[in-house]
Amino acid sequence: MYYIAEGETRPVPQMVENCEQCSATCAKNVFAALTGNAEREKYAPKFHGCMVSIGSRYGVAEVGTSKKMISLASFFAMFVKHFINIVYYIQVLGWNKVFSYIKHEFFTIRHCRSFVGGHFSNRTPSFLLLPLRLWLGAVWVFEGIKKITEGWLQTPKLSVFFSGARAWYDGIINGWTDGGSGATAAAADGASSATGAAGEVVGQVLFNIHILFVKFQLIAGKALAESTLNDIAFRLNVPLMDSFLDKVVLPSTGLTMFFQIFIVIAEILVGLSLMGGLLTTVGSGVSLILQVMFVMTTGLYMGTLWMVFAAIALLIAGGRTFGLDYYAMPLLKKGWKKVRWAKKWYLYHD
Repeated sequence: MYYIAEGETRPVPQMVENCEQCSATCAKNVFAALTGNAEREKYAPKFHGCMVSIGSRYGVAEVGTSKKMISLASFFAMFVKHFINIVYYIQVLGWNKVFSYIKHEFFTIRHCRSFVGGHFSNRTPSFLLLPLRLWLGAVWVFEGIKKITEGWLQTPKLSVFFSGARAWYDGIINGWTDGGSGATAAAADGASSATGAAGEVVGQVLFNIHILFVKFQLIAGKALAESTLNDIAFRLNVPLMDSFLDKVVLPSTGLTMFFQIFIVIAEILVGLSLMGGLLTTVGSGVSLILQVMFVMTTGLYMGTLWMVFAAIALLIAGGRTFGLDYYAMPLLKKGWKKVRWAKKWYLYHD
């Protein structure tokens, strides 16, 4: 339409944002004209920029406010385009459409026809993930059963578990040479002690980087030339997490036992979920959460870091081949589609 808004010299742009904004004004004014019971309102649009895309890989954009516009090109312009589309679909069609859009625009598109090229388009056949899924599940079940045999369901263990790991890290990082009274105390999971019998430091700091409120620490329990992957450990040292454990969890026997029981049950359930291929996405997600918890408390040996990457690989459709998800997911999707916020009900949607 050829409408010049107040204070402007050019007509409003013939774009989606103009349609969205003027439709509400048109509807209200039509209602006012038909009923005569309401005042008509003036159309005062506020646009956030414009965008032109050529195909699915190239485009330019100018976005911002009426006071400040930012010019974007190529990758960034197309990123904004997809972001705006997703926001629009959330408002109009619900989350089902968002998932469908992401799938078809990024993960199943062919001939590199996306703004990220073909890097997300190739899919691994699910049957190749079966051995990885079974092994990761078996390891989690083993870890859970091991903790049961160690008495995690009967007596508090977290205090020794955490303090031993911290002493091991601190001893190597700080170079303690007290002959065993500090860093050698109760090293978690049977880790190598930080000092020798005569007080000689035998561990090695590979890096200890402090960024904002997090320390990224990688250490070896032995000299690097003598170390294996099981001697090298990585930890995210977050003071807020340590403070929460020291002041809230560990002083309370009840909370300590709650977290111990939760960890044991979670490990076993995650393992069974992965081995059976049931709710594999949920199981892989919980697996990642558990690994993040361990990285932020006791740290992870490089020999077990593979579990993080295995969980990432199994996040999407890992249980559809030789797994119960083959039968369960279609049933769950039928129920999911009926959830109000997952799929909004309008007269028209695809």
